Amino acid sequence: MLHLRAWQDYKLTQKPSAKQELIKGYLPLVTTIAGRVSMKCPSIVDYGDLVGWGVIGLIESIDRFDPDKGVKFETFAKSRIRGAMMDGLREMDWVTRSTRKKAKQVERAYRVLERKLGRAATDGEVACELGVSLSEFHRVLQDISQGAVLSLDEMIQVSDKGETVTLLDAVPDSESPDPYLEYEAEEMRRLLAKAIDELPQREKLVITLHYYDGLMIKEIADLLGITDGRVSQLHTQATLRLRARLSNVND
Repeated sequence: MLHLRAWQDYKLTQKPSAKQELIKGYLPLVTTIAGRVSMKCPSIVDYGDLVGWGVIGLIESIDRFDPDKGVKFETFAKSRIRGAMMDGLREMDWVTRSTRKKAKQVERAYRVLERKLGRAATDGEVACELGVSLSEFHRVLQDISQGAVLSLDEMIQVSDKGETVTLLDAVPDSESPDPYLEYEAEEMRRLLAKAIDELPQREKLVITLHYYDGLMIKEIADLLGITDGRVSQLHTQATLRLRARLSNVND
């Protein structure tokens, strides 16, 4: 395990110096996650703020981590670091209340329609469910895509027991997963991966290129021969559709 001596020292003595060594040693994990998050944030979000929030998540992870359980620290800490960044972004509250309301309305429309139809709802069907014209629905999607931050990183409830997971958990990690954590999350990951696989082709392609292959919005737009705005719209539709399909929260 990385920094094993520091872990042993910190857990035995609780020395601040040992804790600082761990924080310094794992800081690249924070900066890597911050870099990924910042690429999907509007320009008003400062990279330094993301790192600062991530360090808070890192410190909490160090305090809660038990190295004797055989779980890899990086695996244990990633969701907590990202969660701390999400908490910081939510506290900024730069997304307007009306945008949040629109996103909830579209998500609810997808949920109602796709449960009833047993298939992916078309734009026209969603517009009808919302009681707006097709062009107005597309304007709504544009508003949401301009204000949305990391829809796949937001926590959703996936069981009546209150279990939560992020949609991004469906994306395979670049590192070897920890067997214990993999066993615990296997069913949730299966449902998430299945939902992604059942997306309309273009939405699935955008999600795959962005989260699996690591391409940015502009790169995807160039590859598909469409505008950046259209890619953002497809991304927004995909994430709202996924949240609608997987959330068990009652309307």
